[in-house]
Amino acid sequence: MGTSLTPLLSFAARSRVPGGFGWQGGDGAVLPDRPLQTWITARMTHVFGLATLLGHAGADELAAHGVAALRTGPLHDDERGGWRSATDDDTKAAYVHAFAVLAGATATTAGTAGGRELLDEALAVWEQRFWDDEEGLARESFDRTWASGEDYRGANANMHGVEAMLAAADALAGSDPGATARLRTHALRVTERVVHGWARERGWRLPEHFTAGWEPLPELNRDRPADPFRPYGVTIGHQFEWARLCWHLDTALGEHAPGWLRTDADGLFTAAVERGWAADGHPGFPYTLDWSDRPVVGARMHWVLCEAVAAAAVRFAVTGDPRTATLQHRWEELGDRSFLDEAVGSWHHELTPEGAVAEGTWTGKPDAYHLAQMLLLRNAPLAGSVAAAVRTP
Repeated sequence: MGTSLTPLLSFAARSRVPGGFGWQGGDGAVLPDRPLQTWITARMTHVFGLATLLGHAGADELAAHGVAALRTGPLHDDERGGWRSATDDDTKAAYVHAFAVLAGATATTAGTAGGRELLDEALAVWEQRFWDDEEGLARESFDRTWASGEDYRGANANMHGVEAMLAAADALAGSDPGATARLRTHALRVTERVVHGWARERGWRLPEHFTAGWEPLPELNRDRPADPFRPYGVTIGHQFEWARLCWHLDTALGEHAPGWLRTDADGLFTAAVERGWAADGHPGFPYTLDWSDRPVVGARMHWVLCEAVAAAAVRFAVTGDPRTATLQHRWEELGDRSFLDEAVGSWHHELTPEGAVAEGTWTGKPDAYHLAQMLLLRNAPLAGSVAAAVRTP
C-alpha cells in the first residue's frame, strides 16, 4: 500500500484535544507531557481545511474546532493580542503567527465557520507587529507584551510568511483585491531578498540565520546542529520549499512576475538535488550540509523528502521536464518504502541514514502538514497556494 490521504487524515484526527490539536506520538496518541503548540494547532487546522475543500467527511468540524481554538482558546492572548508560541511559552513568534495566518486563509477558502474572522485578526497582527516594510522582511519575535524583540532574524519564519501571505492573498481575492495585491507584493519582496539576493549570491547555499540588521550568521548553532527550527548550515528541505514557493508566487503574479522567479527556483531545486541526494552514500537527503556541501546532520527527516516531492511535482507542472517526474517518482517510492508507517497511515518523522526509525530531533509524529501538502500537490493544478490549487475544479 502506498501513502494516501484518507488514512493520514484518520490518524491526524486523533490529535484533537480541548484547546486545539496536540503533539502525537508514534502510535497517534497525544503525548500528555507536551504543551499545546500554536504551530501544531494552526497547521492541523490548515490540513483539515484542505480536507474540507476535498469533501472528506468530518473535516469541516475538525477545521472549525481548530479555528475556534485559535480564536478563543488558551493559545490566544486575549489581553495583549496575538498568540503565545505554546501554553508554556509566552513568546510571540513570527513563525507561529505565519501559521495562524495560513490556518485562517485556508479556513476562509474552505468556508469554515469563523475562518474569515481568524484570518482578519491574524493578518492584522502579522502586518502590524511582524512586517517590517523598510526591510521588506518579517521580524522574528517579541515578548508577550510586544515591548521587546529578539535580536535574531530568520529565513524560516519569512519563508512561512511568504506561504501564508500567498494563501491569504488567494483567500481574499474575491472580497479585497487591494489586500491581495499588497500581500503578493510583500511575498515578492521577501523572496527577492532571501532567494534572489542571499541564496543566489552564495551559489544556491541558502543562509538561514541573521543578526537584527540582517547580516548572515553562518556559524550559528554549530554546537547544536540538529536543532529542529534553527539548525546549523544549509537546510536542504528549505531549499526545496523556497523553490516551490517561487513557482507558486510566479503563478500568482502571472504576467507581472519577474523572470528571475523561475530561474532562481530552478537554481535552488537543482542545487538541493545535486548536493543533497545521497550525499553520505545512503539514499535520501541529509537534514543539513555545511558550507562546503558536506553532510552535518545525516538524519533523514520526513518533511525534507515531502518538500522534495512537492517541489518536483510543481516543477514538472511548470516545465513538463520528464527528468523531474522521474525524480518525483523515485522519491515517492523511497517515502513509501522507508518512511510510511502502514499501521497508522502517517510517516515516521525521522530516520537514520540507514533507514531505522530515530528520534534525534523529533519525537513521535507531531503533525500532518508536510505530508498532506505533498499528497495534494502531486496531482494539483498550479496556483498561488495549496488551498487555491485544491479548490480549482
